[in-house]
Amino acid sequence: MVESLGSVPARPLPYEGVWRFTAPSIEVSVPQARRAVRDLLERQGAPASEDLVQGLLLIVSELVTNAVRHAALLSPEIAVEVAIAADWIRVSVEDNHPYRPKALERDYGQTGGRGLLLVREITLEAGGTCDVEHTASGGKIVWALLPLTPDAAAVPAGEVREVPEVRESATSPRPAP
Repeated sequence: MVESLGSVPARPLPYEGVWRFTAPSIEVSVPQARRAVRDLLERQGAPASEDLVQGLLLIVSELVTNAVRHAALLSPEIAVEVAIAADWIRVSVEDNHPYRPKALERDYGQTGGRGLLLVREITLEAGGTCDVEHTASGGKIVWALLPLTPDAAAVPAGEVREVPEVRESATSPRPAP
């Protein structure tokens, strides 16, 4: 019996998957997480433009910085997850602090506190979306989903295709010491 092409499940592309690693909630984890995500994208051969990669790395830096600065007291460890599908990439940072942050409005007199505003702006400019979700344990996950190509932009959240199983252990890629 021959199956029709419509019933054959699509094979994941070589760069598709989900990777998760943990790091202590300390300042040095910010550049380590950024480097680990950059290395992962390169190793997997994700078809992301240089502008997209730079925006994504800035988002990772901002999200990890926020977790380190604002959640470390209740969350001595954070988790960074990268999920790559055929047409999008999602980065998220999870901590155990219950506070749900909001992107602050522009206040030109303020010298800090613009991290989530920056994340939101980079994400929207790329045609993606970002949000904060509560975890079952009472913490939160702050995430940003960006299209790999302009054609993939503006995909409604309900239509985002699931990514394949985790390809590496829960502690890979490990940030450099």
